[in-house]
Amino acid sequence: MHVSHLTLHDFRSYGAVDVALEPGVTAFVGRNGQGKTNLVEAIDYLSRLSSHRVATDAPLVRSGAPQAVVRAAVVKDGRTAVLEVEINPGRANRGRINRSPLPKVRDLVGLVRTVVFAPDDLTLVKGDPSDRRRFLDDLLVLRIPRLAGARADYERILRQRNTLLKTAGAARRGGEGALATLGVWDESLARVGGELLAHRLRLVDDLRPFVGTAYEAVARGARRDDAAIEYRASVGVPDDREQRTASTLAEAILAGIEERRRDELDRGVSLVGPHRDELLLSLGHGDADGSTRLPVKGYASHGESWSFALALRLASYELLRADGDDPILVLDDVFAELDTGRRAQLAELVAGAEQVLVTAAVPEDVPPALAGVRYTVADGTVTRDA
Repeated sequence: MHVSHLTLHDFRSYGAVDVALEPGVTAFVGRNGQGKTNLVEAIDYLSRLSSHRVATDAPLVRSGAPQAVVRAAVVKDGRTAVLEVEINPGRANRGRINRSPLPKVRDLVGLVRTVVFAPDDLTLVKGDPSDRRRFLDDLLVLRIPRLAGARADYERILRQRNTLLKTAGAARRGGEGALATLGVWDESLARVGGELLAHRLRLVDDLRPFVGTAYEAVARGARRDDAAIEYRASVGVPDDREQRTASTLAEAILAGIEERRRDELDRGVSLVGPHRDELLLSLGHGDADGSTRLPVKGYASHGESWSFALALRLASYELLRADGDDPILVLDDVFAELDTGRRAQLAELVAGAEQVLVTAAVPEDVPPALAGVRYTVADGTVTRDA
């Protein structure tokens, strides 16, 4: 899979731009603030309908413009499809395939798949649990696009339930109406949450061996067993993986909600469900029983933390490849953050991907292993180098 053409209208700093792309490596080189990251961000947005840089759509639309359009010609198995998303802050976005409107914009999710390496990846290791949950859910949706709907439903249910909990907490002194309504939202949260939890658990099991292999590849002197990931749920999870079904986990979430009912009413927030879970990252020294493992956050050195973050991205790439498609790799200003050794290791590991898109402030930041097509980005123009 690769993108053969990218067209932007009123996206970020660009009023209009057209860029022809090829398989292999393409580097966008330019000083900070010239718009090189905007190009790769647009492709990533088309993949997931969210940005790796901002939390909302509003900053994606050029100042003064009512909407932005991202259009890309995507080649897969020798066939080309034109994917398009119209970004309308404050209103519903719209999606098209080959100019034909889609019933739901999220039908675009997963049609083009990207894995993005960026300077902010260090938050996967050092950031809050929400950063690691987002990492899992983004990857999950790329593997199973229909879960974009479940993810959106869960977030909507959670907002509604939290609002009701605040009301119900006060209602304990004056009425039972809100408490009765709360039961309906309990069922909804458990049902959708059980589905998400089942898929997350399966994803972590599938991802685990790739993380170990990737860490061994990027960390000096590391062994495959050094890096480990484990999923910690806010409810009890059966040891038998065959029993970790959506319905079984929904029952566990309902039981957890009942157990924490008083605390939830007192605090006015939902304390049980996938939104309270954590992806645990740990490092050891090749010990099979994990007896000397320590959490990466708070114990790993800066270099080890970077290696673990890179391993998570590389593992994501390899897992998606194992599913049958080469995702598009985006290396967004990441080489400037790495020392010479890790820079060379990462370049060698990804050089064979079907399509690699690199951004860099100066040509020297692009490793020799990623020599390919190069564009200069300056003053709102994108020019292919001779």
